[in-house]
Amino acid sequence: MNFLFHLHSGLRYLVLLVGFVALVYFASGLATKRPVGKGVRVLGAIYSGLLDLQVLVGITLVALGRYYPQLIGHMVLMGLAVAVTHVLLVRNRKRATPGYLLPLVAVAVSLVLIAAGIMAIGRGVFSQTAFMG
Repeated sequence: MNFLFHLHSGLRYLVLLVGFVALVYFASGLATKRPVGKGVRVLGAIYSGLLDLQVLVGITLVALGRYYPQLIGHMVLMGLAVAVTHVLLVRNRKRATPGYLLPLVAVAVSLVLIAAGIMAIGRGVFSQTAFMG
């Protein structure tokens, strides 16, 4: 179970990094009115896939007994982050002309929810937890 905890804690940084890259890419595309290409869909899929993996590892940790009451707020906020991301990215993909705005909102809102979810368990967004001795 320690491996899963380390994975969950470390994967957070990858989710945040890809989220930040996506945020910059979508904001840049929106600001410059660059034509929407495959990059929007690919970056959205990478971000949502990493977010899904993070949630799956978290659910596995809870199922294996790593639970304490503060996790309720953490789980609710992370569930909302995943829902917002998927709903807005799917809506963008199904539009006649996909754009940058919905993916930008999806990533921005989900990053705020993720930060709040991390703080709900009494940790800082960038504080090390798993790799401390």
